Order: sequence, then C-alpha cells, then structure tokens
Amino acid sequence: MAAEKSEKNDKNRTDWNATLLPDLTGRTAVVTGANSGIGLTAADALARAGAHVVFAVRDVERGRAAAATVHGSTEVRRLDLADLASVREFADGWEGPLSLLVNNAGVMMLPQQRTRDGFEMQFGTNHLGHFALTNLLLPHVTDRVVTVSSGAHRWGDATIRFDDLNLDADYTPRGAYAQSKLANLLFTLELQRRLTDSGSRVRALAAHPGYAATNLQSHASSPATRAFMRLGNRFLAQDDRAGALPTLYAATQDLPGASYVGPDGFGEMRGGPTLVGRTAAASDAATARRLWTVSEELTGVGYPLAPAEPTLRA
Repeated sequence: MAAEKSEKNDKNRTDWNATLLPDLTGRTAVVTGANSGIGLTAADALARAGAHVVFAVRDVERGRAAAATVHGSTEVRRLDLADLASVREFADGWEGPLSLLVNNAGVMMLPQQRTRDGFEMQFGTNHLGHFALTNLLLPHVTDRVVTVSSGAHRWGDATIRFDDLNLDADYTPRGAYAQSKLANLLFTLELQRRLTDSGSRVRALAAHPGYAATNLQSHASSPATRAFMRLGNRFLAQDDRAGALPTLYAATQDLPGASYVGPDGFGEMRGGPTLVGRTAAASDAATARRLWTVSEELTGVGYPLAPAEPTLRA
C-alpha cells in the first residue's frame, strides 16, 4: 500500500523538485518548526543545496535529533512562538546576515487554549509569533521571507474577527485555524507593501503544502477529526517531501513579492508547485493594514525599516 501511494504521489508531481534548488552555499536560512514534517524536509533540502540551516524549535532535544538526520550544515536554537519573550530572545541573539526566513511552524485545530501572553493559541502561534519574529529579524534579512499558510484560509466564512480575535464568544478549533491561516496571507501582503515602500529588495512570499501527511493533524481537538485525518493521510495525502515543494519553490525561485505558491493538482491538494490564487478576504489591502496595526499593538513589535527617501526631480 505504501509503495502504491508513493507511486501515485510521483505521478501527480511536476518535474520540479528539490534537486533543482540553486546553489545556496554561503547563505543562512532559519526554518521555524524544522524538527518534523515539511519543515524538516525543507530544512534538509536547503542544507543539501549548501545553505547553513538554523532549526528554530521549541524542543531543542527533538530539534537536535532531527538536525542529525540532515545532510549539510545545521544548528539548533530554541524558539517558542507561543511566548513573545522567547521570540525576542531568539531575535536578540541573532548576528550577521540572514538570507531566508521560513515561517513554517504552526498548530492546527487545537482545543481552546492560550499562549503565554494570553492570545488564542492558533492565532498567537501561527500569526502573532511569526509576525514578531519577522519584524525583529528583518534588519538582518537579505533575500526573502516565506510564510506557510494553508488552503484553510478558504474555509467557510473565514475572516479576521477584529472584535474578538481570541474567539471567546464563538470558539471552534476549525474557525480559529482558518483565521490564523488567513492572517498569514494578509501579513505577507502587507509586509510586501511595506518592503516596497521602504525601497527594500527583500521579498515576502507565502506557500501552502496542499494536503500533506504530517504530524500536524494529530493534535486536532476532536477524536473523530483525528481519525478522519489519519485515513486522509494514508489514502489521499501526498508525503512531506511533496508537501515541502511549494515552500522550497517560494524560497528559491525568482517570483514577485506577495506571490502565493501551492500544488498544481485538483483543489490544490497535491502536485507540483505553482503560483495559486487566494480568496478576496486574503487579498484585501485595507484588512491587511488593519491586521498589521493590531498585531503591532498586541506584540509591541513594529516594522523596523524606514520608508525610502523620495526621489527629487530636477
């Protein structure tokens, strides 16, 4: 059965794969949540291409065990995205240029709970933690920021509940996850606008893995949901190698800022990486700016780059 599934996955991929990455020798990449799943697969591919890859992980021992399986130059640093003090500590310890930041880590459809700073866990980890990390590291970034979103941003009437970001009045694990993944895309949109206005050459892009079999789904709050996802992982999903391709494509190919990369197959569930669309809600510039302002207020972290000087005409 495993061999049959692998063969089906291969038939659904395009010719682009991780062996086509450019030479990344001399570059440094940070991958959050690199200890498993598509994060680990992406980290391995980047390291094989010559990059020095920093595993930014909550559990350092698990991170070290994962890094030991990677072929290339790695190091492991602690980062808990659900704790803004940890995010600041990670950023404060950074020195030197950073070519690539991959905001990959995430939690999915958890029972209602809060981060150390009091935010709903999925919004706080998937969006606010990465928002703070990106802005704190941005003065060091030389090439691009890739944030991993999800097709979940399309679920139902996914929106940013500005009047109740913690969803206290109407919490559902699915709704909270959809909000956080929509926030990832709006963050990318507004980050690119600010980079452009700053005259920066750094690009912000987003990617989603389609339906990839990872351990992320194992933390869903409902036993029925976990059982359903186990079946989906076995019979429908592509493996983590294919799931990592959109991230790697966004991280290394010459794409416009604010691009969104996902699988090219039916429903963007599987296949080779390509540019994909997003919902109108995920393309709303006004909402993106509002979310950015609120995120600055909640995290205490602002955009660090000054606007570009206007060009004077004779």
